[in-house]
Parts: sequence; C-alpha cells; structure tokens
Amino acid sequence: MAPTETLTPERILAATEDVLRRHGAAKATVVDVARALGVSHGSVYRHFGTKAELRGAVTRRWLDRTTAVLAEVVAGPEEPPAKLRLWFAALFDAKRHKAGDDPELFDTYSVLARENSDVVYAHIDELTDQLTAILQEGVGQGRFEAPDIGVTARALFEATTQFHDPVHAPEWSRPGAQQSFDTVLTLLLRGIAAR
Repeated sequence: MAPTETLTPERILAATEDVLRRHGAAKATVVDVARALGVSHGSVYRHFGTKAELRGAVTRRWLDRTTAVLAEVVAGPEEPPAKLRLWFAALFDAKRHKAGDDPELFDTYSVLARENSDVVYAHIDELTDQLTAILQEGVGQGRFEAPDIGVTARALFEATTQFHDPVHAPEWSRPGAQQSFDTVLTLLLRGIAAR
C-alpha cells in the first residue's frame, strides 16, 4: 500500500492479517506490519500501543466477523425454533470454513485466541447474548420453556462446544460430523420445546 494513504486502525489490522498469514503468529512482528504499510513501526504504535494490543485487536476483528453473521440470523424473520437451528448451523459453518479454507491462518488465530482470552470471553458473551435474544423471543411466543433464559443460553452454547470450539476443529471434517451436529441440535431443541 502506498505510504501516502491515511494510516487508519482498519488499514493496520488488514495489513496485520496479511503479515500473520505470511509469517505466522510466532514470527510476525510490528516491524513487518509497518513495512507492509510503508510506514515506521512508531506509526503503528500510535494506533496500537503495544504488540499485544495489536494482536488482541486482530483477534477481535476475526471473531467479530462471525458475530456479525450470527447477528443477521438473530434479526431474521424465522420462527424461534428455526432461527435457533439456523444460528447454530451458521456458527458451525463459519468455524468449519475458517478451519478448512485456510488452515495455516486458522492455526495462527488459534494461537492469538489463547493469548487473548479476554477477547475470546467477550466474544462468547456476545454469542450467548444472541442466543438469549432468540430464547426470549421463543419463550415470549410460547415456543420454548426456559426457567432461566440466560442459564439456558449458556447451557446450549456449552452443549454444542464440539461444533464451534477450535480445539475440536480436526473433528469437523470427519465423516458423520454433520449428522452428529444435526442430532445434537434436534435433541437440544426438543429439550427446550414448550410442552
């Protein structure tokens, strides 16, 4: 990129992703990012005070892409049971694509996620808030039973960990993974269905 362009946090984050893709988490440096942008590393530090802050912002940016896709499902017109199924399917699909489409970058982000657990926990809170919204809609329509909606949302998220936690990524492409996902989701939906 030409150094005459205005240096913005977004440009820095995009360049950081490219550098991470090329060098990996262990070797990528702020100097590499600055070089890719045609600026001094001090210019990068004016936007992100430390390397850790930059890596945390990249991690948040990566996770926010999934959050945005899922927010569209939450806002969608589907009935709550269908919406809940679509939400989990979109989450599984997003994670599966990230792992399968660019395994090296996925490995890099897995390293960054371990470094930035506070960012990951905030992401999980956002996702459970989305689930809570779907459950509230379903309870309000008499479609779901959930004595404590927040606890139920967290339980649903944790019950599906196998299909979205990166530690399980090697299992996502195995034969039968989709069938296992569908079966777990069907059981969970039965468990919260209004009687």
